Amino acid sequence: MNERAMVMVHDGSAAAATRQGLREEVTTIGRWDESDVCLAHREVSRSHCLIRHEAGRYVLVDLGSKNGTLLNGTRIERAAVLTDGDEILVPPHFKLIFVDHEATAPAAGRQRGVRIDPESRDVWLASQRLEPALAPNQFALLTLLCNHPGKVYSRTEIAAACYPDAPEGSVSDQAIDGVVRRLRSRMTAIDGEGEHIVAVRGHGFRLLTPVLRTR
Repeated sequence: MNERAMVMVHDGSAAAATRQGLREEVTTIGRWDESDVCLAHREVSRSHCLIRHEAGRYVLVDLGSKNGTLLNGTRIERAAVLTDGDEILVPPHFKLIFVDHEATAPAAGRQRGVRIDPESRDVWLASQRLEPALAPNQFALLTLLCNHPGKVYSRTEIAAACYPDAPEGSVSDQAIDGVVRRLRSRMTAIDGEGEHIVAVRGHGFRLLTPVLRTR
């Protein structure tokens, strides 16, 4: 399996998504038991679609399926290049979120990364300390994201970390989006090369920037 990319598979139930790593070359998706991503439903074609890794990018291809394959709400007619966070819909109700771990690769010839000192609450990005210090909820969000780089954290998890005293369910999506937006802005002001935090549709947010551990 290629550890740089995966899909998060929702089957339409309330259960949490399952994570499926993508193969080095081709990952098959369909009703067939031997598909790499098996979607057991009679309305899914045996060989429904595939994700192909070519020329350093991932491409989604429909295999002439009966009900089609949708990318971000639009039925694809030809091969479509995937980008991090794209939503693949396989009718009737399967949703796959593409997560490209290759996006975490540092730029050639330049060390990038974020480092947190939990005791002093100092944060360094691209070897520069963030000044002034992050607001408490921004620091809490960054700390959470840094715990497991690449993991997608739900809005519920973020709300609990950023607003620990708030009753469950009382923190609005707008409040969470505001914290994410302000943290992104602070990080971009120091290191504007690429995105640092990305939204994964229907799931939450994850950190792209490599984490440098405090010694």
